[in-house]
Amino acid sequence: MPRLIAPGRAKWAVALTAGSLLWAAGVAHADKPVGGSTQPTGSSDEQQGDRNGSTLLASVSQSRIRVTHPDGRTESGSMEDLTSVDPNWEPPACWYEPVFSPEELKSAVGNLEKDGGLGAVNAHEWWTSGIFVDHYEEGEGQDNFDINSSTNSTAKGYKDYNVGKDGMFWRSVVRKGHEHDPKAWDCGRIMFWQDAGTIPDDEHAPTPETLAAYAYDQIDVPKTEVELKPAAKSTVNLPTWVWLDKGTFKDVKVRAELPDTGLWAETTAKPVALHLEPGTDDAETFPASGDCEINADGSIGTPYTKGKADETPPCGIRYLRASNGEPYQLEASVTWEISWEGNGGAAGDLPDGTFETTQDMEVQEIQSINR
Repeated sequence: MPRLIAPGRAKWAVALTAGSLLWAAGVAHADKPVGGSTQPTGSSDEQQGDRNGSTLLASVSQSRIRVTHPDGRTESGSMEDLTSVDPNWEPPACWYEPVFSPEELKSAVGNLEKDGGLGAVNAHEWWTSGIFVDHYEEGEGQDNFDINSSTNSTAKGYKDYNVGKDGMFWRSVVRKGHEHDPKAWDCGRIMFWQDAGTIPDDEHAPTPETLAAYAYDQIDVPKTEVELKPAAKSTVNLPTWVWLDKGTFKDVKVRAELPDTGLWAETTAKPVALHLEPGTDDAETFPASGDCEINADGSIGTPYTKGKADETPPCGIRYLRASNGEPYQLEASVTWEISWEGNGGAAGDLPDGTFETTQDMEVQEIQSINR
């Protein structure tokens, strides 16, 4: 097979943003990798194939990880993604997953030969059927795409797709949204065999923590405005009480499982604090830090009741200057503490997440009349 010389490497380098595990609906190409910057015509980032190998389409970011919500989704209006408070936290950009049984791969390659399409042997390389027949049926060795390694490595070939053996062929997957991340090229092995009940001896093999980080990406929290008294319009030097009812926020759980591996992790987001930013320096927050902790019953702050207008709220704001027609932007952000547990007793913490909402606040001067 001819080779295209990449910088410092003697191998075919194909970087596509997304594509199929096996693409069986394209025009025929020569038996070589096909380079480009777009996915083959007709493929979709959302396409998933059947498990019989007839088409078996999936993008490089289409993971087989199954996500469930053990406690149900939080019921409170629209849902939004969390933002990590740690800008340096980097979940894995890629990992390996089981994708084909021997019979499924053999069937898929047969369809690939028949239809003259393209197939991906990892998240970055595309070939017509030749490499699949040569490597997985005839037993020829093939180069791995070790772009970030100092030397190439060679993958040993297989005979008749390992039909009759108990196990799966594994392939690299890229975290969604990170298709162009250089670290996504760390998972360069072409599709390889793994005996049933075992995990690859590879630094990019999935772990419970990999699944916990994947679940973190799937956490949705309620987009809810804080309760205010006075609501939306305050008065200079009089406190605005801020609170959230105990039923507004609750723990959010996401469970991620990788089929055929026994790997699982359950990630829990627990609301722990509300932070207030009044939107102007001419204001005071209660407490002074602006951090309102969650009470033992799950509520935040204390609801305003009649007769408390001159009291200092446990969670609130006092504006010192009128907004003069341009409302202040009150920012309320909830901090969510993230923990996880997984198979084999694994457990740990992930960086806290936050979600922020903004509300208009009109602040007026006290009007008095002298008689």
